[in-house]
Amino acid sequence: MILHQFWLIRHALVHRDSLAFLYGTDDVPVCDETMAAQCSAYSAMAARLPHPARVVCTPLSRTQRTADALVRAGYPEHERLIDPAFIEQDFGDWQGVPISQFEERGHDERHPFWPIHAAETPPGGESFAHLIERVGAGLEALCKTAKGQNTIIVSHGGAIRAAIAHAMGLTPHQALCLQIDNISLTRLEHGPRGWRVLSVNEHSSTPACQPLAEPPSAHLRQEATSTEGVLS
Repeated sequence: MILHQFWLIRHALVHRDSLAFLYGTDDVPVCDETMAAQCSAYSAMAARLPHPARVVCTPLSRTQRTADALVRAGYPEHERLIDPAFIEQDFGDWQGVPISQFEERGHDERHPFWPIHAAETPPGGESFAHLIERVGAGLEALCKTAKGQNTIIVSHGGAIRAAIAHAMGLTPHQALCLQIDNISLTRLEHGPRGWRVLSVNEHSSTPACQPLAEPPSAHLRQEATSTEGVLS
């Protein structure tokens, strides 16, 4: 069975001057101070990622600068595919609007964890439901053109939520309930039987479980099974 894994990384934290606004597809800068302070996180991520792998970024500089930081942290130099399918949600006329302006909306007018409703289409923009369709089509296209077993996609929080929604069949409302942090890793897998989610919002501070160098002896296994009062 041929399986293909997608390694989705949310870009570096953007500059604090942009955090209070809906920036969507605007090409806002990353925070250089935060990026420098997170060298260990980039090193851990670079060591975690597979290679060789196809590397995909979006047209926005914050994803490409994140990929640059991973190379500085030790990931091998690579060619990049620039794919607009994985760009952030387009908020149209609302891009650049302070998020605080949406706080007065009632419960039925917004998502509990997002300034606008999951099904709402901003003027001149796209709904989150449309984002799921766009990202899903991008993933399916990459599956068809895959030549190896791994694709790394440096993308955006909304697009990664949309990718999970596509893989799991989530509603837009459910997908917006997912937390996707900056410099976090989400892993999806696709094969003949369809999609599955391997992990969501992985952090370098949570190391992978390492196998024992040698299996425990029969004597130790017997002691472990006979011990009483141990909570597992």
